[in-house]
Amino acid sequence: MASEEKDLAATTEARELVASTPEQQKYQTNQILDSSKPIVEPKSDLSGKPPVQGEIIAKTPLLSRLWQSWGENLQILLIALVLALFIRTFVAEPRFIPSDSMLPTLQVGDRLVVEKVSYHFHSPSTGDIVVFDPPSQLQVLGYAKNQAFIKRIIATQGQTVQVKNGTVYRNDHPLKEDYIAESPEYELGKIQVPEGQVFVMGDNRNNSNDSHIWGFLPKENIIGRAFFRFWPTDRMGSV
Repeated sequence: MASEEKDLAATTEARELVASTPEQQKYQTNQILDSSKPIVEPKSDLSGKPPVQGEIIAKTPLLSRLWQSWGENLQILLIALVLALFIRTFVAEPRFIPSDSMLPTLQVGDRLVVEKVSYHFHSPSTGDIVVFDPPSQLQVLGYAKNQAFIKRIIATQGQTVQVKNGTVYRNDHPLKEDYIAESPEYELGKIQVPEGQVFVMGDNRNNSNDSHIWGFLPKENIIGRAFFRFWPTDRMGSV
């Protein structure tokens, strides 16, 4: 009896194997694979083949950190450039003294900070040292529009100016000018400064291309006021 049961079981098992379809066999194979140890995917070599998905996932955090780091640096650089441009255009800018027309106050090679804010709140004042674009009468003579000049304001609108006997007069009062290189060796009849303009002169009176030669300066040509010398360091300070 036992022998007959063994034969029956073997016959049943053989029938099941024969009767199984290819799909069933594939399912059985997958079941065997699923029950085995996880398969480790081979890493890519130097043959130029793209990395497998596992490697891409592993590298993403590092690439992301690098991009974030460079991205932040680029943002900081961009902000710095925008601020520098804004400050130079609307607040202050450095300037270099190329000539001796403002001796002894300013010497060739001096570097100054020119501020552009204060004249938005008040008009230029006598005694201010200003940087300006050349007026139209100088541009006609060949001076470039952006060729900046630097001079001292001697008189503003409504005031009179006169030069006689080596002395400058404003509103008929002689000016005490301890900042000039020497007394002017020319004469200038009394003139009144028109509205919206100023009269400027160089401290080196006899070697300065200024208002006593070409006339009045429109206030809109003024770039800003020189207020601080930062070079050379041994003469650093306000001007």
